Amino acid sequence: MATISTGRRALITVALGAAFAGALYVALRGEHQEKQQRLELAEQSGSVALKGLISLDVEGYFKDPRVQQRLAAKHLPVAVSRVGSREMGDKLAAAGKEGAPDFLFPSGVVAANQVVDAARKLNIAAAQVAPFHTPMVIASWEPIARILVANGLARPLSPRVYGVDMARLTQLMLAKKKWKELKDAGAYEVTRSVLVSTTDLRRSNSGAMYLALTSHSLLGDVVTDRPTAQATALKLAELFKRQGYQENYVNGNFDDYVAIGMGKTPLAFIYENQLVSFAMTKKGVSADMVLLYPQPTIVNKVVFVSTNERAKALGELLAHDEELQGIAVEYGFRIADSQRFVNALQPTGLAVEPRLSQVIDPPSFEIMAEMIDVVAKEMAQ
Repeated sequence: MATISTGRRALITVALGAAFAGALYVALRGEHQEKQQRLELAEQSGSVALKGLISLDVEGYFKDPRVQQRLAAKHLPVAVSRVGSREMGDKLAAAGKEGAPDFLFPSGVVAANQVVDAARKLNIAAAQVAPFHTPMVIASWEPIARILVANGLARPLSPRVYGVDMARLTQLMLAKKKWKELKDAGAYEVTRSVLVSTTDLRRSNSGAMYLALTSHSLLGDVVTDRPTAQATALKLAELFKRQGYQENYVNGNFDDYVAIGMGKTPLAFIYENQLVSFAMTKKGVSADMVLLYPQPTIVNKVVFVSTNERAKALGELLAHDEELQGIAVEYGFRIADSQRFVNALQPTGLAVEPRLSQVIDPPSFEIMAEMIDVVAKEMAQ
């Protein structure tokens, strides 16, 4: 049997060692390349903007350079298009599962439920989170508030903040009372009917929320069935018809309140964040501008609906990131940290109700759609 010399054995050992080292190098290089590819893919994914449909309420927020920079830093940049809240469900249904946007950000739970229902029909596992919210309020003027107090329709809650008895106010409006017929109406002794001005409920969420609120005021409860919805909406339709022309976007009604004043808009149904944002931007408000809080009122949640995991991460970031939450407050929104909201508002001099104790939910989106259809038909006549 042949034996291997010591020199040859050494050569074989060196050769085997070199082969092993080469194989190890190739393996490690392959692993390194694979890891590098994963990092590059992650970076590419992080630079791809999430496409979303948003309501007008949050358009300014997403245009804010600070928000854009923060989202980019978290590898969650966005490309957004503004769409009416109640159109989003239809937009999602038309896009289909393959063409669905990454997220939709409607104003109000009614519109959000429509979106989630459309997602369910497409077999999309949608997730929801409400990063911020704002109550529905009536923007008014100190002289008007005093008239309401004198007639038992409102009561002071704190300086320049009032609570409004919505049941009594709704009945008064339906009775077609005029301002000059009210007690102590000297500051606004006009022949106009007492009405709260709104946006067009056929296109605007805030107008629809006014319908939801007055329906509760009329019945003393949330509307839950179609016959009641139809009968109630028929009674309330005149509150919209008698207003005359209505803006179809959320800022139109508020702009009239700010620009034209008490003469045209003694009572304006708005989102609280509109006046809060105005106060922060202008560093204050006119001395006679006041907020009336309907009792009860509706809190309007801006609901983030995600259609995939990356968008879900964006929703969680909006809801929990300290910087992004702080910027939302600057746009007038309330956040989970209510004290932070109150503290941010103090320098402006605008008074708000810090904690809301009387809040109701709007009807389901099917019932709301029924009532809106009834009012829309009445307005078209």
